[in-house]
Amino acid sequence: MRTELFDYELPPHLIAQTPLPRGESRLLVLHRKEERIEHRKFSDLPDYLVEGDVLVLNDTRVSARRVQAQRENGKPAEVLLLRPVAETDWEALVHPGLKPGRKLTLIGPNDDRVEAIVVGVTPEGGRLLSLPNREWRDRIASWGEIPLPPYIHQSVEDEERYQTVYGHRPGSAAAPTAGLHFNEALLDALARKGVKRVELTLHISVDTFRPVREENVEEHKMHGEQVMLSEEAAQVINQASGRIVAVGTTCVRALETAAQHARPGQRVAPFQGETHLFITPGYTFRAVDALITNFHLPKSTLLMLVSAFAGRELVLRAYREAVEKEYRFYSFGDAMLIL
Repeated sequence: MRTELFDYELPPHLIAQTPLPRGESRLLVLHRKEERIEHRKFSDLPDYLVEGDVLVLNDTRVSARRVQAQRENGKPAEVLLLRPVAETDWEALVHPGLKPGRKLTLIGPNDDRVEAIVVGVTPEGGRLLSLPNREWRDRIASWGEIPLPPYIHQSVEDEERYQTVYGHRPGSAAAPTAGLHFNEALLDALARKGVKRVELTLHISVDTFRPVREENVEEHKMHGEQVMLSEEAAQVINQASGRIVAVGTTCVRALETAAQHARPGQRVAPFQGETHLFITPGYTFRAVDALITNFHLPKSTLLMLVSAFAGRELVLRAYREAVEKEYRFYSFGDAMLIL
């Protein structure tokens, strides 16, 4: 399957640079069976969900921080702290890359400084940075800035706007952006309709920003991400009388990973571990009936997943119509509901 099949033209001015108030984005509703498109507001979402449906949310929280640093030779470096590991270490991306044994001085607010040592290299090319003690490991978690995707060229005034209102498990390098549209009032409105809500965790890797570089889709190596679906959440999903509505492609990957471990008669099984699931057209979905998602980058694994769910030609037709009607794209952009 050629990667170029998932390309499309997007005028740069449609890449959203700032978020709208939660719930006020537009909503493109794509009906798969009828191949029909509606144009609504995200606040109209309760019109499409019914009693017995289960809304599945990713409760991860962005914990990554972009911190300035100085190398041993005095030259600058940039460190993207991804997640704390072990007692004193952080997994990080370091530019330029440094070999194990080299030292960095991390620079915080008020010119606070602490020395870190590169003690390892991750399989993905990241670095393990060792701090003097656990107190310093935890202290630098508040340094620097929250990392926004590279296509967003200005900072957000309130960093909480790049977090979902329900996220509470730190560990992601990026936000599950379909969830950014929800506010408490909208979640309450869905609950009053009898829509159940469950949460799972998928900690998003920085690789989510990267397009597929290979000419053939099958040659792409999917990044690993940590998933946790509890026994209680799996039980609600398996007993659902209505549809399973995934909020975001991260929830789709988590649910479909859990579905691979399910017994006959179950949609999903409780799961905790790493997923490398790469969903492309031809995939048979076992757990997800409907999807809420944003508009994704050309040639991205996310666009391929959405194309697998709704059909490549129909999805690209919807994208062309979204461009014509000047929807806002990517992380801070508008949303799509696929039924």
